[in-house]
Amino acid sequence: MVLKVYNTRTRRKEIFEPLREGVVRMYVCGPTVYDLSHIGHARSYVAFDVIRRYLEFKGYRVIYVQNFTDVDDKIIQRAKELGVEPQELAERYIREFLRDMDRLGIKRATIYPRATEHIEDMIKVIEGLIEKGHAYVVEGNVYFNIESARDRFGQLVHQSLDEMLDGARVEIDPKKRNPKDFALWKAAKEGEPWWDSPWGPGRPGWHIECSTMSTKYLGEQFDIHGGGQDLIFPHHEAEILQSECYTGKSPMARYWLHNGFVTINKEKMSKSLGNFFTIREILKEYPPMVLRFFLLYTHYRSPIDFSWDHLKEASSAYKRLKALKEILSRMASGEGGKDSKDDKEFLKALEEVEDEFFKAMDDDFNTRVAIAQLFRLDDIVRKYQDRGVRRKSWRRARRFFNNAMRILGLTFPRGRRSRGIERELIELILEVRERARKNKDFPLADYIRERLRELNVVVEDTREGPIWRFEG
Repeated sequence: MVLKVYNTRTRRKEIFEPLREGVVRMYVCGPTVYDLSHIGHARSYVAFDVIRRYLEFKGYRVIYVQNFTDVDDKIIQRAKELGVEPQELAERYIREFLRDMDRLGIKRATIYPRATEHIEDMIKVIEGLIEKGHAYVVEGNVYFNIESARDRFGQLVHQSLDEMLDGARVEIDPKKRNPKDFALWKAAKEGEPWWDSPWGPGRPGWHIECSTMSTKYLGEQFDIHGGGQDLIFPHHEAEILQSECYTGKSPMARYWLHNGFVTINKEKMSKSLGNFFTIREILKEYPPMVLRFFLLYTHYRSPIDFSWDHLKEASSAYKRLKALKEILSRMASGEGGKDSKDDKEFLKALEEVEDEFFKAMDDDFNTRVAIAQLFRLDDIVRKYQDRGVRRKSWRRARRFFNNAMRILGLTFPRGRRSRGIERELIELILEVRERARKNKDFPLADYIRERLRELNVVVEDTREGPIWRFEG
């Protein structure tokens, strides 16, 4: 089976072929860290987590980069309201974001670059754009000259510059040559963080950070760029203009993938409407894996409507999968039957389920159809559990189910009795990890922590030594 993905840039499904054989370079826009993460964040990062997991299941080595916007107008404003430094606020919410993502079973990115750690890199890119006539300086500000890249605009929105912006609200700024130009560098304002630059003290604009960091860590052209549909314009269009004008290469990303919006009871999520839910609020009522299941039971490009009733339905469905896991474990450990008509029928039905599951995942990561096959498997298992199916066949069914759960990132909490033994084993594993760290074998130490995280064991290094907890 061949993997096909829907490319926003071409508006069609395309056979997935990475630029480098066996390696997928993937950039997903990260959060602006000024508050707790909401369900919209969960929707996006769960979706791209499954995309990453499936690519890894198919044998690719995935280099996954996700940035943190840790300097921004929203961060500065919120810090003023709380009476703290912007960087302190950003650090706090980076920690909280990672905690939420860990609870949802989202694998950590290969690299989490932060905007404030790449100011010099951004300055270099901006200087290059100025030299090539794609940007200009006015009173310490640097703006992208959108007229200089008119032919590159609209790759994602599929409209010309005039069609997209004529008649739209554009903030009038007398410093700009064209009202449609956007800031690459903002001159410093009193009471705001700033850095030195060739144009005077200031800070970077929002769009330039992703162009800079994707190029630095993934190269001038890479495989996948992901994010929510709300980022298509202006953010991703601006990224394309900046990156392609700087490098002279097109396309900057071979495949553009965008997840759909989240509504609350069929209304747009908004704090002003009082229908805004953070991940923490939802997890007070339901376990993390129920929320994850709910988010996956809609195709990632489709809109998803959140309601407590829908979450209740997801909870029931998740429990059904948990029961299926228990039945498969019991049957795979039992005596089993002999080669029989029942066994042949069971295997044929199982093969059809397997084929349909992977066919769905190869069709632009269609998790809804894939999960439907697991419920189909449940019906088959219940039908044949009291018949003469061989243990070998039950083990095959269990192996398929476990692989499907790993791809979807769904886990099931274990009982208290088994956790007693687990705790001793985890402590032993952490002793090995500490020895690796003392011997400066950091790749091994990081690998152990990542593998534990995949098993819902989160490890945090402190001055007093590592601490850990179960999540999920």
